[in-house]
Amino acid sequence: MIDAIAFEFQTGTQRVHLPEKCGNWRGVYNRLRMWAVDGTWERVFTALVAQADADEDLNRAVSVDSTIVRAHQHTAGARKELGRSTPASPPTMHSDASEAA
Repeated sequence: MIDAIAFEFQTGTQRVHLPEKCGNWRGVYNRLRMWAVDGTWERVFTALVAQADADEDLNRAVSVDSTIVRAHQHTAGARKELGRSTPASPPTMHSDASEAA
């Protein structure tokens, strides 16, 4: 089960495309969700950090490559107000006088 979850996160593949050796994708999803809800992942992470800290093998510097970090849809700008836009120049009126000349 751990291999299936690791494979999914490493490759970015969809669960339905997991290799057969990983088992049924629904089972992988259910276990991942159950472990997230019951705090299993938090306990695993805490234990790993504690072990790395004890071994003085923990580098706390983090680098994030922004080319792969997705921004929230609203970060592109504020929502535009709906309504009439102001024209760049007022509309011109054709007069009958110019046609008579």
